[in-house]
Amino acid sequence: MTHEQWQAFSLFRSRFKEKTAEWARQGALLSRLAAEAARTDTPPYTIETPVVYNCDLDAATPQSDIRLIVIADNPGKHEQEAANCRYLTGQAGKLAQNFFCRNPELGIDFRANTIILNKTPVHTAKTAHLKYLVKSSAPAADIVRQSQRWMAQETARLHQSLAACAPCGLWIIGYGELKTGGIFDIFRTAFAQSYAGSGAWRQVFVFRHFSMNSFSTELNRFAAQARQSGEEHGIQELLIRIGTAHRTAVFADIAGE
Repeated sequence: MTHEQWQAFSLFRSRFKEKTAEWARQGALLSRLAAEAARTDTPPYTIETPVVYNCDLDAATPQSDIRLIVIADNPGKHEQEAANCRYLTGQAGKLAQNFFCRNPELGIDFRANTIILNKTPVHTAKTAHLKYLVKSSAPAADIVRQSQRWMAQETARLHQSLAACAPCGLWIIGYGELKTGGIFDIFRTAFAQSYAGSGAWRQVFVFRHFSMNSFSTELNRFAAQARQSGEEHGIQELLIRIGTAHRTAVFADIAGE
């Protein structure tokens, strides 16, 4: 990283630690509600970290080569384990890592060249369970909403600072709840508004989630359709086409695309 990039990243990291610690003061409440939400469709498990800071961020140094920011949904069962506290480490993370390993032409090591974040650091076993937290408790709802807004605004600021010095993409993974009335509607609005007038917006792309192989399935479908039309696109061009199309669909009413 350049000096400017390192300064921006270091500020983001320290503030992120402070905010997760602040939101974790309601940890007992968040843990209880997450456990209640999981009872109907999730095998029993122990909630150890109700608000999860991504400890992988602590491994970054001024020598780190950051080329991509990836934003997933929220920390799941494995990610919240006290011995883990890292993002995208379950099956979805393995699929993401395998994707970049299979496509070395992208020049990205998923663990070394990316900053992995979430739309909120509040843990639930399944993303849909966040709705239960919001409906069940005003304090919990405030944290879910505040954390989305903070993550959207601060991640957008970080991305713009990194992209001002060198090319740096940003991938939003999972867009099912990025809609009006969706659980991540607050994130969607705050994120797009934070890019007003910024050229870095063109480096933002939206994709299906890596989970259930949805990301790769869609990529393969686009590639097959292109071949049927007599076109042959490289992986980079396909990603730009897919990611731009979803960005336009998700943010059109805010970003004016």
